[in-house]
Amino acid sequence: MADPVFLAPRLRHAAGVLHAGGVIAYPTEGVYGLGCRPDDGRAVHHLLELKQRPVSAGLILIAASLEQLTDWIEPTPRERRRLAAPDRNPVTWLVTAGPLTPEWITGGRPTVAIRVTRHPVAAGLCVASGLPLVSTSANRRGKPPARSALGARLRFGRHLDLVVGGTTGGAAGPTEIREAASGRVIRAG
Repeated sequence: MADPVFLAPRLRHAAGVLHAGGVIAYPTEGVYGLGCRPDDGRAVHHLLELKQRPVSAGLILIAASLEQLTDWIEPTPRERRRLAAPDRNPVTWLVTAGPLTPEWITGGRPTVAIRVTRHPVAAGLCVASGLPLVSTSANRRGKPPARSALGARLRFGRHLDLVVGGTTGGAAGPTEIREAASGRVIRAG
């Protein structure tokens, strides 16, 4: 992935918004996502309010590389082997959470949902900000997710600090979720 200095100005601007505690919308593999810093409890709770989602539901963290998630996860050997295997399609994995991963990310569970994203905008945001990001579909609870920047603006308007434009990765919807320990599908993609 590119050095942050060479990233597009819009990604550097978005990283500044994230570091200031903002909530943004951006394209991912299948839908538009909402994101913020995972270590900023105020930003995470604002995002959860926008989605009308309870903290107990937990959130996904995306990263440009597995190394960006080092402080957030403590995978077992079996989980580590699964994470190291290449995936043809994007997969969100449930892995053992690190001891410092806050409950507002895990929903109070011993696991955390993670995905190493190959989407250029989503990965670029992770590189530009220097951290993994909360990533959850841009929708209110029970409603369909946004698939465009306009859709995100129509759903959340002035409640978002920034909408980063771009096309989604072409997946049919949100990514598949699997348990890293067993490989069991939790949500089909």
